[in-house]
Amino acid sequence: MDFETEDKFARKPGFARPLDRRDVLRFGAVATASLLLAPRMVFAADKPRMISFDNLHTGETLKTTYWADGGYVRGALKEIDWVLRDFRTGDIKPIDPGLLDILSVLRERLETTAPYGIISGYRSPATNAMLHEKSDGVALKSYHTRGMAIDVRLGDRALKDLRRTALSLKAGGVGYYPRSNFVHLDTGPVRRWG
Repeated sequence: MDFETEDKFARKPGFARPLDRRDVLRFGAVATASLLLAPRMVFAADKPRMISFDNLHTGETLKTTYWADGGYVRGALKEIDWVLRDFRTGDIKPIDPGLLDILSVLRERLETTAPYGIISGYRSPATNAMLHEKSDGVALKSYHTRGMAIDVRLGDRALKDLRRTALSLKAGGVGYYPRSNFVHLDTGPVRRWG
């Protein structure tokens, strides 16, 4: 492109200059890098995804197939929302299906079918505020209040192994609480603590 053509586009409001070869190469490099750095959550297209929970506060258990035939199973998601509700208030919020996918991959990589022991799933804003007042370990704007976080343990796997495997996914936040015997997982930005 010559300078006269480029200048013609630059002077017209609302028009960007046409892409040149360098722009295309730059875009390709950025796209490739983002794919290489993205979390590796790969599933077989036709394989159902199952999950099981043991809510340690309510005593409720659930074993369900939450993804089948190419999509999330609405009825199973509703059952999961119920089991992971705020047990203090009874409030329910839809749980991020991406969080279920993280849990599914973890179980597969840890080679276990044991249910996740649930310490905390969804938390209402009121419950979260109360817990925040009692502990500086509870974030004021917790992902729990958005249905994007869960605190869990697995009865047949060491907590440190659950943490290590979760960190290897690079799929969200991972908090380690060995004194309280749980790992926090969320679908927020990749980060770690504890």
